[in-house]
Amino acid sequence: MLKGISPLISPELLAVLARMGHGDEIVFADAHFPGESLNANVIRADGLHIADLLAAILPLFELDAYVSAPIVMMAPVEGDDLDPSVETAYLEAIHQTNPHAPAIERIERFDFYERARNAFAVVMTGETAKYGNILLKKGVTPVY
Repeated sequence: MLKGISPLISPELLAVLARMGHGDEIVFADAHFPGESLNANVIRADGLHIADLLAAILPLFELDAYVSAPIVMMAPVEGDDLDPSVETAYLEAIHQTNPHAPAIERIERFDFYERARNAFAVVMTGETAKYGNILLKKGVTPVY
């Protein structure tokens, strides 16, 4: 155990977060997401909810301030409905450490898949919320 690091963050996830550079993207995927089909760098976080993981990693992870949308979720397929509580829970977790984080942008399903294909890693979680996938773009850590 490390002091100040959430026990929800596995050693593998911690290493991936540390290896990512600015502009790299990471996907936190729901349990139904085709992560293994899209990306060779898959980390398992079975049983964990994405909002909890966001709250755990965001104290360690700077969002990209140089793009308009460093936080992206999948838009619903025509005819599907979104559960607004999913995005609300994610924003609450994000705003715990970054109260000025930009809004979440929604992109079409296959565009999201393409971003996941090119992401640094995909974290497969136990999240079961429909359209629960979220992508974060890493920024530059400020110098103190």
